[in-house]
Amino acid sequence: MEWIKRIYIYLFSAIGLVLVIIGGVQLINLALKAWVFTKADVYYNYPMPTVAPEKIDEGYQEPDPKKLEEYQRNDLTSRRQRQAASALAMIILGTPLFLYHWRLARKNNS
Repeated sequence: MEWIKRIYIYLFSAIGLVLVIIGGVQLINLALKAWVFTKADVYYNYPMPTVAPEKIDEGYQEPDPKKLEEYQRNDLTSRRQRQAASALAMIILGTPLFLYHWRLARKNNS
């Protein structure tokens, strides 16, 4: 039964370490996109044109460039915040999980 306990401890140590590594990689990726490769997150698609109610017979009206720029800026900020929250959650969860189980593993090997 000792080998089951040892497998459990090492498995959860590995899971915690993987969570910390993935979270760290995501944060580094986010920082690189924000400060080094600033165009990596820019997507050049915009909302569909809308029909102007007073000019239904004339066709579609192109979206306002200022609204389009604001939409892209808000979308980029939102995506970055979601990625940062996900990365921090992994690090916050993974660090104590790894440290606790790794301490147990070292204590059992001593």
